[in-house]
Formats: sequence, C-alpha cells, structure tokens
Amino acid sequence: MASLSPLSSLCIQPHSAFRIKIQTCRCFLSLYSRPPLISKSRPPFPLSSRYPLLSTRSFSSHLHSPGSEKSSASKLGPGPGLPHFIGQAFVTSETQQDLVSASSIPSRGRIYHETYGCQMNINDMEVVLSIMKKSGYSEVVEDPESAEIIFINTCAIRDNAEQKVWQRLNYFWFLKRQWKSNVAIGRSQSTHPPKVVVLGCMAERLKDKILDSDKMVDVVCGPDAYRDLPRLLEEVDYGQRGINTLLSLEETYADISPVRISSNSVTAFVSIMRGCNNMCSFCIVPFTRGRERSRPVESIVREVGELWREGVKEVMLLGQNVNSYNDASGDNKDVEPGANWRFSEGFSSISKVKNMGLRFSDLLDRLSTEFPEMRFRFTSPHPKDFPNELLSLMRDRYNICKSIHLPAQTGSTTVLERMRRGYTREAYLDLVHKIRDILPDVGISSDFICGFCGETEEEHAETLSLIKAVVYDMSYMFAYSMREKTHAHRNYVDDVPDDVKQRRLTELIEAFRESTGQHYDSKIGTIQLVLVEGPNKRAPETELIGKSDRGHRVSFVNVPFPDNEGSHSGNQAGERNPKIGDYVEVRILRSTRASLFGEALAITSLSNFHNKSDIALFATSSR
Repeated sequence: MASLSPLSSLCIQPHSAFRIKIQTCRCFLSLYSRPPLISKSRPPFPLSSRYPLLSTRSFSSHLHSPGSEKSSASKLGPGPGLPHFIGQAFVTSETQQDLVSASSIPSRGRIYHETYGCQMNINDMEVVLSIMKKSGYSEVVEDPESAEIIFINTCAIRDNAEQKVWQRLNYFWFLKRQWKSNVAIGRSQSTHPPKVVVLGCMAERLKDKILDSDKMVDVVCGPDAYRDLPRLLEEVDYGQRGINTLLSLEETYADISPVRISSNSVTAFVSIMRGCNNMCSFCIVPFTRGRERSRPVESIVREVGELWREGVKEVMLLGQNVNSYNDASGDNKDVEPGANWRFSEGFSSISKVKNMGLRFSDLLDRLSTEFPEMRFRFTSPHPKDFPNELLSLMRDRYNICKSIHLPAQTGSTTVLERMRRGYTREAYLDLVHKIRDILPDVGISSDFICGFCGETEEEHAETLSLIKAVVYDMSYMFAYSMREKTHAHRNYVDDVPDDVKQRRLTELIEAFRESTGQHYDSKIGTIQLVLVEGPNKRAPETELIGKSDRGHRVSFVNVPFPDNEGSHSGNQAGERNPKIGDYVEVRILRSTRASLFGEALAITSLSNFHNKSDIALFATSSR
C-alpha cells in the first residue's frame, strides 16, 4: 500500500492551485490508485468533518443527444479543488461559500447502473447517485451503450452472485474495447469509452483480482468510500485506476439524501445502520461492510419526512442487523453487556455492547408516532434482538407491519453452534411461540442454508422438521457457498458435495411449499388493508396489486368503488378507481398459496381502517 501523502504533495498535482482556510484537523489523503496505509487503532476519518452534500431527491433522467455532450466530454471539466482531495477535512463556512453549486456544474457524463444483491445495495446505489449528482453527473440512462460511466453494485454473499457480476463485466469490457466501432455502427451513443466502476461488497472482497483483470475495470470502491467516487473517477482521466476500499467505524451517509431510483413508487428503503458485529461463521458481511454503526435518530426521521412529503406510504428500514440498532450519539453511559441491553430469551452474542443508546424500539416508537399514515417494515433482523418491548410496540402500533423476518439458517442445534449463531433450536422455537402469543396474526419469514460444513443427514432432517413446525409465510433458501476470510473458511472444510447440497435444497423447498399455503388459505373471507403498488403484471389492464399488512401479495379488479376518504369530492357518486398509493379494503375470495385475490370494498386510510377494526373487535368481545 502507498504511504500517507503529505499535504504539500498536493501542490504538484494537476489543477491543484488553491487558496483555502482549513481548521486544525486530521486529513486522509489518497492520490494514488491504491489506498493509503492507515492505523487500525483509529477510524480513517471523522463523520462530522465531511463537507455537506445537497439535500435533494430529484434526479433528471433526461437524455442528451450525443452531439450535445461532445463539447463538454471531449475535454476535462473543472479541475479538482482541495475538497476533492480532502473529502474528510474540516471545511470552514468561508470555504463552503466558494463551493460551486450543483446546478451550475455542467454535465460531466451520463450514468448507467446495475445493482445485485440485497435491499441495502439498492439503497447504496441511491446514495451513490446523490453523491454523483452533487459532482455534476446529473443524468442517468437506461442502457450501458449510452453511458460514459457504468456502475455495477455487487454482492459477495454467494458465489452465484459474483459469477453474474463477472459476466456483466465481460460485456462492459467489450464496450470499452470496441467503442469506436460501436459508435461507427450506431451501437454506442457514449461520447467516450465508458469508465467501469465496481461498487459494494465484491469490490471490497476481490479488489486486487478485479483491477488485475486485463484493464476491465477503472475504479473499485468499497461500501464506505462512496464519497470518494468523484475523485477516483478524475484519477482515471490522468491515466490511473482508482481504488478505495477502506472500511470505516463511523460512515453512515446520514447527511446524504438518497436519489430514489424508483421515483414514482409509494414504497422506499431507508438505511438506518451499516455493518454487522455478529461474526457468524458462514458470513462475509463483517469483512465487506465492517462493524456496526447506527445513524442518529434525527437524521432518519428527517429522511422519512422527506419521503412522506413525496407521497411515499411505506418505508422499509434497512440494516445488516437492523434490530440491533443503537444510536449512542447522545449522552449515554457505558453499560455492561446484558445489564440493560436485553436480548431475546435464550439468545447470546459474542459482540460486546460498549455504549447503549436509543434502541430499535425507540426508533420505531418515534417514527410510528410522527407518521401515523405511513407503514413501517424492517429487514434484516437477527433473532437475538427481539426483546419484549419491541414485540409489544409492534402489537400496539397499527402502522408497524405485523411481519417479521426471523432467519433460522438451520434447524439443528449442532449446526447452529458451528455457525456461531448464539442460540439453539429450542430457543428459536420458544421465540416463535412468544412472537405469535403477542402478535397472533403475524407473518414470519426466514433464511435457510443447506449443506453447511459437516452437515449430516440427521442435521438436515432437523431443518426440514423446523420448517414444518413453524410454517413460514416466506423463506429464502440457499445451498452453502464457502466465502474467504470467514470463520468457516479458516476453521472448517466445505465437505458436503454439490449434488448433495442441491438435493437437500430441493427438499427444503418442497417442505416449505407443503406448509406455507396454510397461511394464505386462512385469509379467505377476511378483509385485508392493501396498499396499492401498481397494475397486476398478469392483467395490467384490469387488475391492481399491492401488499397486505402481513406482506402477502393481493390483487383485485380495478373498478370504481366508494372513496371513504372523500378525497375526490367532485365525484357525485362518491366512487372512483383506486390509484397507486391508495389504501384499499379488500375482501379475500381465493388463494393461490402464493398470493391472494379479492374484491375491493372501499378506499380508506391507514388510521381509519384500524380504528374501524378496533371498534368491531370491541363490539364482538363485549357481546
């Protein structure tokens, strides 16, 4: 690795003339294509020291013609000032006034992006678009042939996801090498060969391999270094390849308002924390996304408020271990693990809680109170972080969806021990029973891995029996894929043959299908509140589809029916066709054991529906 560059070395860099006043600070500089060496005893930079980004969610999708881009793309844009090089330095108010506003920066290139993996990666891409827009990259296109910059946001959880990324990189490499001929035949509309940028977990895990792949990639940027992207792209203009994969102990992007990719959607993702401390033996997340750190509550409330004003009706709160949220940014005292930090009964963790702040239940309490007409979901949690107060809050607040993702991974206590999950099969089942006692109509989903190191047929059979005992609404199931750097990679042998893994995976899927239909069938005859998300793809002209509180997909015929909210008073009959974003009461008529179909009764609001349900429940119980 290159050593830390002195500040004076900036003066010999192209476009480096500057006049700026900087407060005393710790600076992190990286002027080369490899990251600087930095002490592990301290975080690479303080979050509070970053210069502010624009707080806006609009993102122009207008496509300029190739001719209109030619003049600005054929030469370098404005030279990088000091903030490009010292993204983590303290910047005074005088300096902020000198920064060029995004509206006055000419377009520096069009962006094409692809995202693989979890919802967190989708939210990360929205953060990246916001950072790029601030730096003058204000256009996004729908095909890579029209882009000057190609982002591919990657996942390293399983080998299959990585193989898909390599296939796409091969195609992008073709676009770079054959750019002139592609322009000549009209296949490419970009003004210069595209710069290919690999983001995310795979960038963190395989940075050297990616950069050594025959100049296939120009920039590699890890999940905690997205603020550095504009500078890394400028390095490419000077003949270098940019890389920054340093992990942070503080970065949460709390001050950035993500640019929503689906701007017309009524649902949105909000990242509330990053990283993971669980260190499960099969999982690479702590090594690609770092340790846990949570955003301040106020920054989350502010972002959700922006979404509400834009018409969003449902928010999914995201985190690698979302319910271990811990906002210790305020005045909090040191606590002993387990003293005040309560886990689910029978669960433990190898991670130590040093400072206890506001927990996940505190955040949900605040959000559900301030936004009573907005639904809240969350993923992905760990079973250890479901204390009684969280479950009681979910029971008492109608706008916290009665849907819980409860990753089991396996039904065998011995495999759970090798996985370092911190619980037994019995503790997991006890938690399921407690959840259903407190939340009788809750929907439970899960994750399962088959063929983990040393898994026997008896241990596999225990997983099958757990699936049948719990009866999940939905589940993600995978054959085990060994990941480098993990505890399993260092200590175990991936000794279950691939054909055995695939056979066991098939058996898991069959066991799930046999049991899950019970939940869907039980909804026939009930009235569900459905948030309309759009046309049903199977019948887009005649049907709408949305999700119930429990997360079930529900479709119904799109015809006029009563609007109990009276939002369209101009309709003399008091009826109208529902639109995207409406809450609709739907009586369920039939089940396909994977979705529900019903008859729409009325358009309503979240609070009115539940108030009416409470009145009906009280009347029934008082008879």
